[in-house]
Amino acid sequence: MGKVTAAGRRNGNGYNPRSMTKTEALEREIETLNRDELSEFREWFLEYDSEAWDREIEQDVAAGKLDQFAAEVLAEFKRGETNEI
Repeated sequence: MGKVTAAGRRNGNGYNPRSMTKTEALEREIETLNRDELSEFREWFLEYDSEAWDREIEQDVAAGKLDQFAAEVLAEFKRGETNEI
């Protein structure tokens, strides 16, 4: 019996691509990568994920979602409630 991962859904004869989500299909593809390909993919994904996070933070800042936190921190600073690091 073969290994069944979180992505794997078995039918009677193996994996059924029709029942897979995009994420599950990607997981199956990643499982086929050799060591060098996996290393290359890992480097690419870390960079991609970092850039996506940066874009999300920039959008949140532009939308004012962090304004309240910034105001709280500045108020604490003005009251002398912060420590230099």
